[in-house]
Amino acid sequence: MVYLSMLISALSQGMLYAPMALGVFVTFRILKTPDLTVDGSFVFGMTVCAAVTISGHPVLALLAGTAAGALAGFFTALLQTKLRIEPILSGILVAAGLYTVNYAVLGGQSNLYLQYDTVNSAGAAVKAASPTIYKNFSALFAGAEGVLADSNAQVLLLTLAIVAALTAGLGVFFFTRPGMAIRATGDNEEMVRSSSINADLTRTAGVMLANALVALSGALLCQQQRYADLNCGSSMLVMGLASVIIGQVLFGDRGMVGGLVSAEGGSLLYRIIIQAAYQVDMPSYAVKLLSTLIVVAALAVPLVRRKLARSQKGGKTQ
Repeated sequence: MVYLSMLISALSQGMLYAPMALGVFVTFRILKTPDLTVDGSFVFGMTVCAAVTISGHPVLALLAGTAAGALAGFFTALLQTKLRIEPILSGILVAAGLYTVNYAVLGGQSNLYLQYDTVNSAGAAVKAASPTIYKNFSALFAGAEGVLADSNAQVLLLTLAIVAALTAGLGVFFFTRPGMAIRATGDNEEMVRSSSINADLTRTAGVMLANALVALSGALLCQQQRYADLNCGSSMLVMGLASVIIGQVLFGDRGMVGGLVSAEGGSLLYRIIIQAAYQVDMPSYAVKLLSTLIVVAALAVPLVRRKLARSQKGGKTQ
């Protein structure tokens, strides 16, 4: 039961970060553009979600956080398409600027808990927990026994439903004309321009979509952990890349829908690996190094496979 509980915890965390992996997939695999806005837009979605959640609107908070990420992506794309600034530098500039924006949204503090001021029955001022989608969902399982009584299992179940709907929507969108235009822009932007399609517009739409997904992940995490923190966005890009690359290594290139699902699967496996690392008494400050090593190892797998295939082929020829 202990190992089952740890597995469910890892899967629930992996599912919370799945939209972020989808966002990285859009920029890294579809647009083929490195976007470093991720670290900033993730926290932007989290901080905006926290501010709206405290006002008593948890569902609207998720939408507001997602819209905040899209806005961050818009400014990144604006720097790329109108000022012709390199994509990497554009992402760094926007992410740096978002630090100040996020600090302001949090009211000039580094973190904000999801609670509001109220008065108890004795007339004393107290803090009360703000409603979240996870808190409302867990109320449905009051009195439940077994696995469903576990809060992590409840988080996993609700987030899985959200991510499944999101994946289905993206799978349909990328086969519509706007979605195909975004894909074509990533494959061959010059051809897109010669076809009288506004490549700047499609690139902007793609970057906005990617950062909206990243921000949604931050908003979901905010409501699950019940606070927003400026430092939560650290190494998000590395985590997203690890998820996308692990998924591709395990499941291969299986088309658009397969790529979306593999990115989510990579997110789940990544969190399982991190959870296992904590069980061997790995210090928390070493997690970033582990994340980097995971990405390097995943990137090296295709090269190792090719070399093994060549060596086996050479052996058969002899």
